[in-house]
Amino acid sequence: MTLQFLLTAFVVVIIPGTGVLYTLAIGLGRGRRAAIWAAAGCTLGIVPHLLAATLGLAALLHTSALLFNIVKAAGVANLLYLSSQALRACGALT
Repeated sequence: MTLQFLLTAFVVVIIPGTGVLYTLAIGLGRGRRAAIWAAAGCTLGIVPHLLAATLGLAALLHTSALLFNIVKAAGVANLLYLSSQALRACGALT
């Protein structure tokens, strides 16, 4: 391991990610119990990526541009669906 790698890894470990910020925000706004559930949810969100890497699917997506674009398009479709449901539920400016 080089010194550059160790410094980069150290910086990545020190900086809190979005899961940490989300958990802190939920904890400050809703209390300890909700923060524990938020932390559990963020942790469970990592499981699909862990399984993909373990099963070699990450390498397959890395080598196949077509398969990667299909997965990316499915993700976009999912986000559009979720945003339309959120707008229908409470409106844009409520």
